[in-house]
Amino acid sequence: MPLPAFRLLGPAARFLGPAASLLLAACAATTTLVGKRDLDVQTRMTATIFLEPVAPDQRSIFLQIRNTSDQPAFDLEPSIASALKARGYRIVTDPATAQYMLQANVLQIGRSSPTASEQMFASGFGGALFGGAVGAVGSRAATSETGPIIAGGLLGAAVEAVTGSAVQDVTYTIVTDLQLSERASDGMMVTESLEQDLQQGTGGMRVLRASTVTDWKRYQTRIVSEANQANLEIAEATPALVEGLSRSIAGLF
Repeated sequence: MPLPAFRLLGPAARFLGPAASLLLAACAATTTLVGKRDLDVQTRMTATIFLEPVAPDQRSIFLQIRNTSDQPAFDLEPSIASALKARGYRIVTDPATAQYMLQANVLQIGRSSPTASEQMFASGFGGALFGGAVGAVGSRAATSETGPIIAGGLLGAAVEAVTGSAVQDVTYTIVTDLQLSERASDGMMVTESLEQDLQQGTGGMRVLRASTVTDWKRYQTRIVSEANQANLEIAEATPALVEGLSRSIAGLF
């Protein structure tokens, strides 16, 4: 009985699997490169803040921008100040003369996974930072399916070159916690309470409580900014991330 026409024997059969795998890997890498060729920047705020409108002569802001990430050269303040000035606000150096006080802390800057970015956004102001740093990642569809088939061979090295170093789906994230204070109007009394639980050794706790009358109404939110593109570098992502973050902050006023 003759063999079916599609059945291959000998070296051809052994070669077909790796060759098909390499083809699939190359196609997946090409799909990533084409689908992610344009820079995609998104800036999201965990909570909306509404401020009372004020007269033009009261549009003054005191800025206090901090950076506690591992990227000390990242300077966000000039961009924020420029965006606020474009909206008609004055930047003042004395908080006693300011109508608003804007305090921001850049917590994390770097490459992250989409899952970690979502978790940091969901945790909100003051929430935990998650280990979102990732190494070189290529086309997930290619590496998860073809790796076990051709590992250790010449074609395996070729797939690694295509999916590992040549084409990467990269996301960079900036996580910023923001506190915005608005001066209370005449006749309004604002009471602020503070409570802290301090650990005392291994089995004790000390509770501190304080309350005061203040001139400020305070609001808090977290901003997560993301830039995504194939083979994206941090130097290329930073300007767009800074612009989006500054525009988002200025949009509160």
